Amino acid sequence: MSAVTDRLPAFPWDKLEPYKKTAAAHPGGIVDLSVGTPVDPVPELIRKALIDAADSPGYPTVWGTPALRDAITGWLERRLGAREVTHRHVLPVVGSKELVAWLPTQLGLGPGDKVAFPRLAYPTYEVGARLARAEHVAYDDPTELDPEGLKLLWLNSPSNPTGKVLGKDELTRIVAWAREHGVLVFSDECYIELGWEADPVSVLHPDVNGGSCDGIVSVHSLSKRSNLAGYRAAFLAGDPAVLGPLLEIRKHGGMMTPAPTQAAVVAALGDDSHVREQRERYAARRAALREALTGHGFRIEHSEASLYLWATRDESCWDTVAHLAGRGILVAPGDFYGPAGDRFVRVALTATDERVRAAVERL
Repeated sequence: MSAVTDRLPAFPWDKLEPYKKTAAAHPGGIVDLSVGTPVDPVPELIRKALIDAADSPGYPTVWGTPALRDAITGWLERRLGAREVTHRHVLPVVGSKELVAWLPTQLGLGPGDKVAFPRLAYPTYEVGARLARAEHVAYDDPTELDPEGLKLLWLNSPSNPTGKVLGKDELTRIVAWAREHGVLVFSDECYIELGWEADPVSVLHPDVNGGSCDGIVSVHSLSKRSNLAGYRAAFLAGDPAVLGPLLEIRKHGGMMTPAPTQAAVVAALGDDSHVREQRERYAARRAALREALTGHGFRIEHSEASLYLWATRDESCWDTVAHLAGRGILVAPGDFYGPAGDRFVRVALTATDERVRAAVERL
């Protein structure tokens, strides 16, 4: 096993445990704003769909039911402005994290191949490259990368952790560059329905890709927009020439979304009202935390979308983590997402209204 584990970095969240104990000792209890895990109830119509599909004794298919694929293609066209997407353009996955971690391996990448991702990024992009024994490189502008050996380019808009959004013109420029150099683009768009001061655009929009999905795939999750992190519900959409081979590999690997979850996703993607309600909850929490943090001496950068505030007091992120832990508030240190984040912390909006009020009072 060490041959695999030796390739991986230390699990970052373990380093936060001492600060979690400090925060938990606060007389008013901990306010955990570190991990972006949903805390609000799963909408009733989704739970009902899950329960109604509970009698599922047979194996589900990796490609999902026709109803699931219809729901995905319909959502892509209705919400993202995608055009002419068919069942061949979509692929369900068992939550987006497993896809990110295993994609380079499933693409057949290895030594000598390069995987690129943003300078500040979700750590699993790097983990995926390491598992495949591929090289990894972080970028500020992907079009400044050396395309030699670059096989996979990760985009992430809205960004985790910063909340930065790539505009339509920027996405168009990047997609054109990647196509010119034969670089496969995977765009992580798991927060695309959570724009606050910006309106995120998908790489699937025809204004970005010229009406063609060639060489591009987007990644979507229902964890945040529908509170389904516990359901492991996500999907890919894009180039059939990429998704077809991935489907065959995942069939052999048994990477099947459970049948009740597939039914729940159909219900979730068919209803926009619960997404609006959840957005309103997050918007209120965001406004309260943002005001409290700036009043406490923080500066907020980017954060125009997603479920986080990217905040700094212009000091070591670990000093900030300790400062807030002393007030019973736990946040994520920015260096979890790359050395460029070493003076920032990521503050999640995923806490109950009561816990957010407690954080605001302490700040």
